[in-house]
Amino acid sequence: MRPNTTLRAWRAGQKTIGAWLSAPSAHTTEVMAHAGFDWLCVDMQHGLIGDADAMNMLRAISTTETIPFVRVPWNEPWIIMKVLDAGAYGVVVPLVNNKEEAERAVWAAKYPPMGGRSSGPARATLYAGSDYQAHANDEIAVVVMIETPEGIANLDEILSVPGVDAAYVGPSDLAYALGMQPTGDNADPKHKQTCLDIMEACKRHNVAPGMHTGSLEYTKMWLEAGFQMVTLGSEVGFMRAKAASDLAAARGDTNTPRVEPEA
Repeated sequence: MRPNTTLRAWRAGQKTIGAWLSAPSAHTTEVMAHAGFDWLCVDMQHGLIGDADAMNMLRAISTTETIPFVRVPWNEPWIIMKVLDAGAYGVVVPLVNNKEEAERAVWAAKYPPMGGRSSGPARATLYAGSDYQAHANDEIAVVVMIETPEGIANLDEILSVPGVDAAYVGPSDLAYALGMQPTGDNADPKHKQTCLDIMEACKRHNVAPGMHTGSLEYTKMWLEAGFQMVTLGSEVGFMRAKAASDLAAARGDTNTPRVEPEA
């Protein structure tokens, strides 16, 4: 089976840099994959991406060594199994609040006896190899998102669930959980400390800490802090930022609008 180089890096204590994909385009996905990111995440929760779009985007990522992840719309076994059968090498599961919900995500992502994933890797064997089912439980990443008051309160029990490989912070929803307005990258000391607390909990449980960012400044900051799964930005964010910057420069306008990350 093709190795999950990102998951293996996390297990070795190494850091990875990825990006978010929210536009339903195989072409822009292929461009992003050839940029050299460690991983890319197809966002089916807040992006404009349907099932057929996701399949073609996974195919586009397959033209490179970049690892394909999918953020599923919800913690439902059917969609987790479906994107894995399509060739995703990991699922990012939003709004995980407690141990039972973490167990539900792992159960859907793992074949028996570790879980209840149904047999039928329609495209996964083409991407990963004919021995996919024999090794998938070791190579498929399960990433839970910590972004609610309940998730924060139950952090240790969530991270103790066997099969949880990473915990990913969505800073905007985390801001809601802390009684703040969502700003994407967040400079509030309480927000930053909560993120660091999540990272320390991950270390206690040998789980990779992940962070969504929308700027080089915050990407570098969270990598230096010790996060192992850090998002540099999204394809739409990169496009908007570059277009706005160049347009402002062409017009002689120094007030370039800030582009918020999509978390």
